[in-house]
Amino acid sequence: MSYLKMGETELLKEKVINENVYAGYFDENLNLAMSRGIPNHNMIELTAKKFSTIDVYTSRIHKDGTDLGTYNQGLISGIKEIKELFSEILSIDEANLIIGGNSSLNLMFDMFSQLMTHGNCDSSKPWCKEEKIKFICPVPGYDRHFAICEYMGIEMINVPMDENGPDMSIIEEFVGNDESIKGIWCVPQYSNPDGTVYSDETVKRLASMETKAEDFRIFWDNAYSVHHLYTNSLNEVSNILKACKSAGNENRVYVFASTSKISMPGSGIAAIAASVDNVEDILNRMRKQTIGYDKLNMLRHAIAFPDKKAVLEHMKEVADVLRPNFEITLETLNNELGDLEIAQWSHPAGGYFISFDTKVGKASRIVDLCSAAGVKLTPAGAPYPYKKDPNDSNIRIAPTFPSYEDMKKAAGIFCTCVKLAALEKLTGEN
Repeated sequence: MSYLKMGETELLKEKVINENVYAGYFDENLNLAMSRGIPNHNMIELTAKKFSTIDVYTSRIHKDGTDLGTYNQGLISGIKEIKELFSEILSIDEANLIIGGNSSLNLMFDMFSQLMTHGNCDSSKPWCKEEKIKFICPVPGYDRHFAICEYMGIEMINVPMDENGPDMSIIEEFVGNDESIKGIWCVPQYSNPDGTVYSDETVKRLASMETKAEDFRIFWDNAYSVHHLYTNSLNEVSNILKACKSAGNENRVYVFASTSKISMPGSGIAAIAASVDNVEDILNRMRKQTIGYDKLNMLRHAIAFPDKKAVLEHMKEVADVLRPNFEITLETLNNELGDLEIAQWSHPAGGYFISFDTKVGKASRIVDLCSAAGVKLTPAGAPYPYKKDPNDSNIRIAPTFPSYEDMKKAAGIFCTCVKLAALEKLTGEN
């Protein structure tokens, strides 16, 4: 029965029941991590088996005769085999690709640093010389994106998401009239945290919209391009680089991707894709910054994943490991909360997260209750700029790391905490 239709006596009775259930969790001394999208042990083992027979030290001589174990400025943009792989995965020409180290987040941070100190190929001056810089931030979104902007002193503007991506009418109004708005963050496929897949129309409008700032940039974090949970229907997003070129805005976008949640999470490979002018702009900085990223790791990945087909076959195995945890979580949410009318949540077809929204606020209280009972969640407010959720409603659930048994426990505890927080609110308890 809906909590919203219960009288005070019924609510107080329900509260006592859930308080007793909650108290029982403390006897278990649990420590269940669901704070970030961390790949679990079984997923890492899938890659470890593929890498265990690869000896890059004896096979390090590239087919062009280059020793990949030594300095080589000529391969600063990455070895050809990995550029071919990312080209196939992202449907982007090799000339538009630069291969980096293990972290796409690092590439994003470096890109912002370059923009601040030198601007881009369309800038009249470095961004740090501007009176004010603003960025569009679709919400809920990825906290690490927002942390970069906050670190750089860039003002962030919240724009809500819907089933097609960010609200384009709001975005078009903002960017068309404010020269200080220099860009937008986008996670276009299985977005963090709600799992949204951007529609073709949204991609087209982002690529073609009028922007007051001539050096406006889209930061297109395509972190989950092959991270399908249900492989019978593989979602695809329109090619933003091609859309921008067709719209006459070829320089507008930086595309980021990595193998962090494909191969080893801390030892993968990242890439940035952009127009030829943008690529040369980035390489001009990199030539001063580094002799090149880890080419032996690139070779290791090229041997393990020779093409997109090999990646997709591997990701089917990954999906088989991940899917039960998502189904356990969603089934528990539905069984425990489905009729109570106090919350709603996403049902992602891929990616790493479930976005949960309370209808009575109290997200911070839920996270605190879970933490005390041994379930660690990302702090409430994290999916919003400055960690400020205006409604204190959103919680990012990351079901990827726990074992299946731990996931059942964690999901049950979470639901109890949601009920308790709602009942406290509905009974007027502070």
